[in-house]
Amino acid sequence: MDEVRRIADAVLYEGYILWPYRRSAIKNRQRWTFGGVYPDAHAAARGGDDSSSLGTQCLLEAGPDTAVDVTLRFLQVVERQVLADGPGGLRAVDELEVGDQRHLTWEEAVEREIGRPGLRVADLDMRSRAEIRIPADSRREPLADAEGRVVGALERSWRTLEGTLEVAAEPVAGGVVRLSIRVSNTSPYAGRAREEALRQTFCSSHLVLRASGGQFVSMTDPPAELAEAAAACQNVGTWPVLVGPDGDRGTVLCSPIILPDHPRVAPESPGDLFDATEIDQLLVLNILSLTDEEKREMRDSDPRAREILERTESLSEQELMRLHGAIREFGMTRSR
Repeated sequence: MDEVRRIADAVLYEGYILWPYRRSAIKNRQRWTFGGVYPDAHAAARGGDDSSSLGTQCLLEAGPDTAVDVTLRFLQVVERQVLADGPGGLRAVDELEVGDQRHLTWEEAVEREIGRPGLRVADLDMRSRAEIRIPADSRREPLADAEGRVVGALERSWRTLEGTLEVAAEPVAGGVVRLSIRVSNTSPYAGRAREEALRQTFCSSHLVLRASGGQFVSMTDPPAELAEAAAACQNVGTWPVLVGPDGDRGTVLCSPIILPDHPRVAPESPGDLFDATEIDQLLVLNILSLTDEEKREMRDSDPRAREILERTESLSEQELMRLHGAIREFGMTRSR
């Protein structure tokens, strides 16, 4: 996996599920807290607390043949309902044990990507608009016992998502253009509770912009001659930063959380923990200190939580020692 993808995935799953990675944990009853683009009916009823759109602007040094790939990435909430077989057929239950495995009703997520590749910057003064439409659907997975008898099922379902992705460009000066992108959620929605609205929200939304035949300008540290133009850019719900190798200005990540230019995932990190601002060693030690029953609930709560537990328990002593920390750079010392 390339570095851009690793950073984008860390943003995508930031806060997906937090330690102690269990359904019963209070902090995991309020999920999907970053980058939410909510149905506009919900946003209007909330009076501005939750937004139905995000907008980003950044500067691009462009030529006549410069093109940009625009990719919107987000999570869609998936409702996971456990069904148990009985005299009247399958019925909804909170949990079901099949052999030594327990299945819990909760929520998961599926990754979504909406791409607009090869947009010529010279044509974007007319604005490019794409419709977002993901129809409601469901999938049912049978659960069988050791003898192969179906005793229940897992039903995963998701609701309709609708919206728009708009891209435009306007000249600033000297071959520099301002790229503007707006994402709106127009999903039909008639609920009231925020938990309901989240099921039709673009969760953890962010944008990845890749330029060919052009270079982006750092919005964090623009050159002096472009400082005023950079300051005039408006970003609502996003923070655009350069990503990729140091010095590379071909890709921008418009993140819902504040990042520096060219962010990195520490090479010592054993894998995703869904909390990129936390210390890996602390989370790993906390996971290892869970009781057997707590680990069981963590394993049963979510497939991705199960992966974290299995990876953590398989870490070698050497891998654990690497989590103590590392010195990346040494300052120069003077001898007297």
